[in-house]
Amino acid sequence: INVNFVRVEKQSLAMRTYERGVEDETLSCGTGVVAAVIANHQINGCGNKVKVKTSGGILNVSFETQNDTYNNIWLEGAAAFIYKGEVSV
Repeated sequence: INVNFVRVEKQSLAMRTYERGVEDETLSCGTGVVAAVIANHQINGCGNKVKVKTSGGILNVSFETQNDTYNNIWLEGAAAFIYKGEVSV
């Protein structure tokens, strides 16, 4: 379970994510970001290109709507290598 806390700003969203299993805040959650943008669009009628500020950086979500259906949903943002681990089996 991820729990997302979202603040609606003028032209963007700010979001923090707590992830069960990690038992802590994570830097970002792609599915949560997209869900927050779609929910904001449904509730507040925001545009179809939205910037989301997360602890891990800025993500951009864009989408198209047709007949109350969301299509061509894109999530864009920087990717960074943050950890390397090895497991001996």
